[in-house]
Amino acid sequence: MRALRRGRSQENVSDVRCRCSRNTGFRPLVGLLTAACVLAFGIAGAQAQIVTPDSADPFAPKAAIPRKPQTFQKFGPQQQAQLSQTPTFTEPPSAAGDTGFDSTNSKNAKAKARALAAKKPGATARAQATPAGEPPPLAISPYQVPFPGTGNAAKSAMASANGAPPVEIGPIRKPLKKRKRADDDDPYAQLGVQAGAFTLYPAVELIGGYDSNPGQSATAKGASLYSVQPELRAQSNWSRHELKADLRGSYTGYSPDSDPTLSRPNVNGKIDGRVDVTRDTRLDLGGRLLVATDNPGSPNLQAGLSKLPIYTTLGGSAGVGHKFNRVDLSIKGDAERTAYQDSKLTDGTTLSNEDRNYDQYGVKLRGGYELLPGVTPYVEGGVDTRKHDLATDSSGYQRDSKGWTALVGSTFEMTRVLTGETGIGYTQRTYDDPRLDKLGGVVGNASLIWTANALTTVKFTAASGIQESTVAGVSGVFSRDYNIQVDHAFRRWLIGTVKAGYGTDTYKGTDTAGTTTTTTAICGCVVSTPGGTTADRVDNRYTVGLGLTYKLSRWAQIKGEFRQDWLRSNVSSNNFTESTFLVGLRLQQ
Repeated sequence: MRALRRGRSQENVSDVRCRCSRNTGFRPLVGLLTAACVLAFGIAGAQAQIVTPDSADPFAPKAAIPRKPQTFQKFGPQQQAQLSQTPTFTEPPSAAGDTGFDSTNSKNAKAKARALAAKKPGATARAQATPAGEPPPLAISPYQVPFPGTGNAAKSAMASANGAPPVEIGPIRKPLKKRKRADDDDPYAQLGVQAGAFTLYPAVELIGGYDSNPGQSATAKGASLYSVQPELRAQSNWSRHELKADLRGSYTGYSPDSDPTLSRPNVNGKIDGRVDVTRDTRLDLGGRLLVATDNPGSPNLQAGLSKLPIYTTLGGSAGVGHKFNRVDLSIKGDAERTAYQDSKLTDGTTLSNEDRNYDQYGVKLRGGYELLPGVTPYVEGGVDTRKHDLATDSSGYQRDSKGWTALVGSTFEMTRVLTGETGIGYTQRTYDDPRLDKLGGVVGNASLIWTANALTTVKFTAASGIQESTVAGVSGVFSRDYNIQVDHAFRRWLIGTVKAGYGTDTYKGTDTAGTTTTTTAICGCVVSTPGGTTADRVDNRYTVGLGLTYKLSRWAQIKGEFRQDWLRSNVSSNNFTESTFLVGLRLQQ
């Protein structure tokens, strides 16, 4: 049956073909129908490729449905309304785009229109609003995205197209105004002067007063005094590297009826620099200057002086440091020169002090580890040698020596509450002359500032070292000094100060005879004791002071101070007491 039907259908088809071919009158009609079908299919295909807002991607292919013929996408009511409109061009045609050449000069006109619209609040919004009842304009280019962007404006436009209420964007916020600079913590603090890349802090103090014992001797004789004390601090303002300096000087004179040997200058200056080679490598540079005299009661001075001899110490250091994460290692070399003036005697003659001049060279190694932020413990060791201009001094002793020092300590910078550095260790010095004993002992160095509260500040300093001596049989002078100072602000303009200090000077020396006990005629540096033994001379120094500072302004202060000094020695003839009253004016910039 199926074969019979298949045969009949084939026969019918062949009959139709035969008839059409035989009847030549239908050939034009068949061609016309074929052309109409091709045209209809072409138009339908072209209309199906128009981009509409309902399609997110016009080039994305439809998913193929198996065993179901593909159908054309139908237009919604919105797309039909868009197709029914006639596109209008509100802008004059131009051969140039937005970024090319504009022959009609329409770009300048549009820029002016936008500038005028921006001056009127709401004008831009009214110009861009679509009249009620009109659909949005038709997207002519098939490559345009209907609603570009993901911001609030794009979301609002998409919501309006879908019939949802627009998103409230809100007004544009104005930029926050800059806050005024907070008042300085100290309205009387020194401002300084800008000089290029440096900030300079100059100041001078003019002081007058009275000293009950300026000669620091057992027989006190008072005298009025005056003092001029200039100072200059400098700080660099570089983004890299650093250079800072602190120079302080003074000249103290006494009334004409006092001994002229008491008038003397004093200069103490220090310069520190850092060169940042890399982020972790630096060069440390430094220099120092000291101009001073021995204390009037020092055993190193000759008898019958008409003027105290001045000595000058000039030194410098250079080194390199590197940080390995939290570990900081550095090495530094140091050189120093000390020279004395000749001593002038009351009889008009002079004595040379060339045997006291010497050079010192040394090197230091230091390693630190940042244990906590602002707390860096360290270990430091150094060696040095001293070479005098003369092989032997006036007493026939060879004063050249070698020494070493070892310290352990830590630096502090804990949220500005505690800042500074402290260390404790041991030092020893050996002399070329076998008659001079080794001199050594425990040393401590510190410079700490503790801000107890907003009104009270505590400062603590400690210094130790071995000084040279010219006394026969004395190796040197081992000095230790400890000072504490408390400043309290009763008002911002009224500062009270309390000072206290303690120091010792040990003159290391032995009796050269070894069996008999002698006492040095000049200073008593070798003290006789019961039982035929000898002891070194030890001077204990005590200091207490009270001060008051009244700040008139940032540029002027009135200062007053009372200081009491005692010296108690195991050589009773060297004891003395000294009281000093001072009042002065400080001028600063």
